[in-house]
Amino acid sequence: MLAEEFYNQMIGILGKVRETEMPSIMRAAEWIADSIAADGLVHLFGCGHSHLLAEDIFYRAGGLVPVNAILESSVMLHEGAVKSSRVERLSGYAELILDNYAVKPGEVLIIISNSGINSLPVEMAMAAKSKGLRVVAVSSEAYENAQSRHPSGKKLKDLADLVIHNHIPYGDALVQLPESPARMASGSTIAGSLILHMLMVTVAERLIEKGLKPPVFVSGNIPGGLEQNQAYIEKYRGRIKHL
Repeated sequence: MLAEEFYNQMIGILGKVRETEMPSIMRAAEWIADSIAADGLVHLFGCGHSHLLAEDIFYRAGGLVPVNAILESSVMLHEGAVKSSRVERLSGYAELILDNYAVKPGEVLIIISNSGINSLPVEMAMAAKSKGLRVVAVSSEAYENAQSRHPSGKKLKDLADLVIHNHIPYGDALVQLPESPARMASGSTIAGSLILHMLMVTVAERLIEKGLKPPVFVSGNIPGGLEQNQAYIEKYRGRIKHL
C-alpha cells in the first residue's frame, strides 16, 4: 500500500532527524533561550508551503509566546500559488519585508526553505545578518549540488549560522506511483514541524535551567485560558506584528 510506504519513509526520516540533528537543535535552542532571557524574540520566515511552519508554532496552545512569524502574503498561496513561486525568486524584496518587523541584534531568525536556493530566502538571511541577527536554516541537504537562483551564487546554507537538516530527499515527494513517472506525498512539512517543536521545547528547557519561567500559551478553549493568554498578548502586542 502506498499509504504504508509513505508512513514508513516518513518514520525513517523523522528517525534520522532525531539521530543526527540534536546537536544543532541544542545549539539553536541555546541561542534562542539567551535571546528570550534578554527579552528578545525568535523570528520565523518561509515562502510557499514553508510559511506553514512559521505559523505552526506561532500563537499556539503549548507554544512559546515570544515567537514572531514573518507572514508575507505575497509569498503565501492564497494570493496566487504561481505568483508566490515567482516572488520567491525575486531579488531585492527581502529587506523590504524584514523592515516591516521589529527585530533586534542578538535575536534569532529561523528561515525555512527546503531547497535553500531561491533568492528571497537567501536575501532574507543577508538582511537578517546585516541587522545583527543569527540565522538558523531548516533545509534539505539533498540540494547540495543544485544551482543557486540568487545572483551571488550563494545558497541559504552558505549564509546561515547554523543549518538543521530535515533529511528530505531531492524533490520532496516521497512515494513513486506505480506505472507512472509521478511522485506524491511531500514530507518537508512534517519533518519541519517536528524540528521546530523539538527546538521550542528545548528552548523552554534551557529557560528553566536558567531559573526562568518559559512564557507559554495555553488553549483558549480551556477554563481561564483566554485570561492567561491575554496577559502575554498585552506584553508582546507592540513587538509581535501579527498578535
